[in-house]
Amino acid sequence: MNAVSNGASSVVVPASSANLGPGFDTFGLALTLHDELIATEIPSGLEIEVIGEGADSVPRGPEHLVVQAMEAAFSHLGARPTGMRLTCTNAIPHARGLGSSSAAIVGGLALGGLLVGQPLDDRDLLVLATKLEGHPDNVAAAIHGGFTIAWTEPTGPQVLRLDVHVPVTVLVPPSPVSTDMARRLLPARVPHADAASNAGRAALLVAALQGRPELLMAATEDLLHQPYRAEAMPQSYELVQELRSVEIPAVISGAGPTVLAFAREIPVPDGWVAHELDVDPNGVQVR
Repeated sequence: MNAVSNGASSVVVPASSANLGPGFDTFGLALTLHDELIATEIPSGLEIEVIGEGADSVPRGPEHLVVQAMEAAFSHLGARPTGMRLTCTNAIPHARGLGSSSAAIVGGLALGGLLVGQPLDDRDLLVLATKLEGHPDNVAAAIHGGFTIAWTEPTGPQVLRLDVHVPVTVLVPPSPVSTDMARRLLPARVPHADAASNAGRAALLVAALQGRPELLMAATEDLLHQPYRAEAMPQSYELVQELRSVEIPAVISGAGPTVLAFAREIPVPDGWVAHELDVDPNGVQVR
């Protein structure tokens, strides 16, 4: 077992938006909204402080998602601290489709490796994070930054990262939607024509994000998941349709209910919060 490093370790990890319309469980976009995680070895025990998003609701024990991810890193590396103090300063809204769980997992894994003096490389981060999250789209963006295309081979999850520069506004509603509930609304089968349409739009979206913004309206059309999830987030789905009716490319972010638009100066419904963001080029970073 390797010796544990002394002092505090710190990482920042970005929010992410998955799917982006037609890229269901494949596309991810890292955004300039970040959580910061700081861990310090202590003689024994576990102390957790949460500031910002989730401060009134997340657990303060071993079931905390960041702690679970750190424990996965410790087990993988065969080293662990004697005790740990963890401080989470959260800006990413929880249960809103902006990758808060992926940020916690990626940040926790990265932080765990730092704390025991064995930083995980990007490949180990992707494999471990995908195992914890269940799919690689959000975690790929949180690790690598930029625009990511994730898929799974028999050898494990894979990712292609591309640089993109597009304006993004996320519109966050006051009420959450459970990712599990949103996923349960999806049918087991979809019409072949819908699948073919989405395949074409997904290919077009890659080109649109690579410097053809005039194609974003057509490229963000989706038939595979957003219409089926509308009943779980009717206001979000209605807002997407309203924005698209005036030629603003808009989609449900991840499993919702946040709405993402590739534009600035978007009208904000009462009670919602708007964040004008850029694409984060870095992914998880040591501080």
